[in-house]
Amino acid sequence: MNPTPIDTTALAELGASERPFRPEECADRARRAAAFVDTAALDRSGPGSYLLLWRNDNSEAWLNTWWQSRDTGYHDHQGSCVGVHVIEGAAWQEGLPVGGPRRARRYGPGESFSFPGSGVHRMDHDAGAVTVHVYSPPIEAIGHYEIVDGELHRTAGPPDEGSPASPRLLDALNSIGR
Repeated sequence: MNPTPIDTTALAELGASERPFRPEECADRARRAAAFVDTAALDRSGPGSYLLLWRNDNSEAWLNTWWQSRDTGYHDHQGSCVGVHVIEGAAWQEGLPVGGPRRARRYGPGESFSFPGSGVHRMDHDAGAVTVHVYSPPIEAIGHYEIVDGELHRTAGPPDEGSPASPRLLDALNSIGR
């Protein structure tokens, strides 16, 4: 019996590629990787976690579990596109709107989406969300966005740490059109 919730031997082949994936290919690989996750074996204690499934020259994949709700804040992937597949629970995804209304979209179990490497977005995971994220090429840094002294600022962060929420930026976006 596999002591972990992941069949890691099959995942190496799934992530293999001679070139970086396009966004829709990342979403497809995330969906396919989800089939190797044994959700019954997941440790459901604590706030949640993220586990590296594979990393090679052209892509990487993470299993994210959020037993408590989690807002990633607005961030970029410094040129890496992403594909996400929801296994359990729900996750909301939205780009950073400029000159228009916010457009958050909810994704539930069995749904996938992708986002380009040139974009800025945030994700809000409901408590109990289990997702697979595939990035291509592998993330070198994450840019975090927040309002500082009335201006939008980007702060670079390491690729393997969660991004912080952007409460002032979110408040500013929520106040537009009131």
